[in-house]
Amino acid sequence: MSASEALTLSKKERICSRTLIEKLFNGGGSHSMTFFPLRVVYMPMTHEADEDAWDKTQAQMLISVPKRYFKRAVKRNRVKRQVRDAYRKHKSALLSKLADSPQKSVAVAFIWLDSKLYSSNDVEWRVQNLISRIAEKI
Repeated sequence: MSASEALTLSKKERICSRTLIEKLFNGGGSHSMTFFPLRVVYMPMTHEADEDAWDKTQAQMLISVPKRYFKRAVKRNRVKRQVRDAYRKHKSALLSKLADSPQKSVAVAFIWLDSKLYSSNDVEWRVQNLISRIAEKI
C-alpha cells in the first residue's frame, strides 16, 4: 500500500453486502468490545470460507448511528463523518497486522451508543484505541 492509498477510504472498504452484515451481527464468529460511546463488532474471516461475500479487501467497515440517539440526520451524519475520518487515519494499524497473512481479513462495524456529540479528537482517540485492540486480538 502506497502512502497516498493509506489515507483513503474506498467503496471496496465499506460493507455493502447484506449477507456479510447478517453474518457479522447474527453469526457466531463475531466479537464485540466497547469504548463508550462506541461499540465495535468485528469478525475475522478467511477468503476461502467466504468467497461470495468478501470483496477481496483485507478490512471492511460499517458505521451505524441509530435514530434513537439523534433524531436529526445532520447530527447522525456528523458522527458518521467523525468515525469514518478517524478510521481512515488509523486503519493502517489494522492492515499492517493483516498483511502477514493475505488470506485473512476482518469485517468491522462501529455502533454509536450515546445521545451526546463529542469532539473529533475524542472520537478519533476512541476509534484509534478500538482499532489497536482489534489488531491485538486477530
